[in-house]
Amino acid sequence: LTGHHGLLSSRMGATVFVQPLDLVKNRMQLSGQGGKVREYKTSFHALASILKNEGLGGIYTGLSAGLLRQATYTTTRLGIYTVLFEKMTGQDGTPPNFLMKAVIGMTAGAIGAFVGTPAEVALIRMTADGRLPTDQRRGYSNVFNALVRITKEEGVTTLWRGCIPTMARAVVVNAAQLASYSQSKQALIETGYFVDGIFLHFCASMISGLVTTAASMPVDIVKTRIQNMRMIDGKPEFRNGLDVLAKVIRNEGFFSLWKGFTPYYARLGPHTVLTFIFLEQMNKAYKLYFLN
Repeated sequence: LTGHHGLLSSRMGATVFVQPLDLVKNRMQLSGQGGKVREYKTSFHALASILKNEGLGGIYTGLSAGLLRQATYTTTRLGIYTVLFEKMTGQDGTPPNFLMKAVIGMTAGAIGAFVGTPAEVALIRMTADGRLPTDQRRGYSNVFNALVRITKEEGVTTLWRGCIPTMARAVVVNAAQLASYSQSKQALIETGYFVDGIFLHFCASMISGLVTTAASMPVDIVKTRIQNMRMIDGKPEFRNGLDVLAKVIRNEGFFSLWKGFTPYYARLGPHTVLTFIFLEQMNKAYKLYFLN
């Protein structure tokens, strides 16, 4: 359990660093919505313009929501993962096989994402606010104010708006990370230039982060647009996730599905690296102390 607390606090600490990346990614994904002119040409342009117009504090908008999301998502995911892992461990202490681990990871990720959706909705809206004219802003003061107001103004179910793409993203991230990591590791070893060690794990993780980012971004833009949408003449802007995809491709072009790639990868890359280096070291310790 202390390991879990350590992991959670390190995640919360990391959130302070990734919050500006999250903000830039969300702004990029909303930029040019509905075929309008893109507000930002690149992620660096977005960051510079946020700093110029909203100040240093502007890049930390929504930090309280980012921290709450990390707390709810990580705690639930780790708890579910541990319970399922123990259930699937054999009587003699044999851990579950690779496929079972992947299924456990995806299940825990999906349930964690469901629990984390309200904080995610608040985060998307808070980070999107600064791009609007003052009279159109939602103006949530912090994550709890956002949750209370969303419940009061739009009903409690709005807190779980976009929970299907949020859960789908968690499943895609978990599946893509595991599959691409083991494949990359194998391919790198086969080149003959790598030996099994931290440097190999680092390179395989960076490749895995790249594959995972590419695979999960289209689901992520769907999630961002749905969670930020407003009612227009009593009707929601989008009917469902497929409607978002169709409109983005039609109005903004196919490659717009990967808008905000740089901050998303900058955020997911190190996360993937740390996750796998941590896992590899744990596996090594397990083999050393338990199997021998």
